[in-house]
Amino acid sequence: MSETRKLYHFLLSKAEQMTEEWYDKLDKSDPSGVYSSTDPLEIEKLKGQNFAFHENAFRILIEEESEVMNRMESWILETTSDPQLISTPIEFIIREFMRTRDVYFGFIKEFVDENKESMTIESTLHYYELIIKITDQAIVWYTHERNRHLREKLRIQKDVINELSAPVIALSDQTALLPIVGELDADRARILLENTLEQCVAKGISSLYIDLSGVGLMDTMVAQQLFGLIQSLELIGVGTTLSGIRPEIALTAIQLGISFDNVRITSKLAQAIQQGS
Repeated sequence: MSETRKLYHFLLSKAEQMTEEWYDKLDKSDPSGVYSSTDPLEIEKLKGQNFAFHENAFRILIEEESEVMNRMESWILETTSDPQLISTPIEFIIREFMRTRDVYFGFIKEFVDENKESMTIESTLHYYELIIKITDQAIVWYTHERNRHLREKLRIQKDVINELSAPVIALSDQTALLPIVGELDADRARILLENTLEQCVAKGISSLYIDLSGVGLMDTMVAQQLFGLIQSLELIGVGTTLSGIRPEIALTAIQLGISFDNVRITSKLAQAIQQGS
């Protein structure tokens, strides 16, 4: 058996010990993550994830690097989808990757001390380099995938919030109100257009009051999308009345050359509803 394969089997034989010692020395004082859990099932799952990392990492000694990286990527995709780990601060997880790497160094040193006759400085350094490569890559991948997962979660939450913040409120059988409150960015303007058209068709709306008094800022691109909404509503037979337009929004519309020919405009929402009744 080659020296490298001997080291692989040596490390693998110590994997369970590594996991138990890792968990015993784990800082469990912070309540914000999975490491402080007292649930036996969560503890066993955590140990299982740690042990699986050892199994994957040690294969860097005996397998092609591409195969090992594929295995490690699968482990990372699985762990970054774990809700308990997602709630754990990233600096804690990176700290544990680094602590695990130091444990590997300690066991490699133990192996080298036991096999001094057959070991060379070059081979020893090579083993250290392989361990550094696989753990560093794991840290980069884990951080990237976790950030991607969190960005996607935030995007979904933002879409839900945007949908809830763009309600078409029926005032009568064919008349409705769309109050727009808060900052309008490009994403929210897009969702606003889609939802408004869908809700107007679903509710059989022919006249829509759009109140902008709660909108503080609106850039050029968003203004274009908003007035694109008005044009789209016109195409499906919905007449619009705008109220609460701030001077800066009106100026932006004029600079864009947007026409108000087919849009009723009032300074206040109450005035718009009164005139339409």
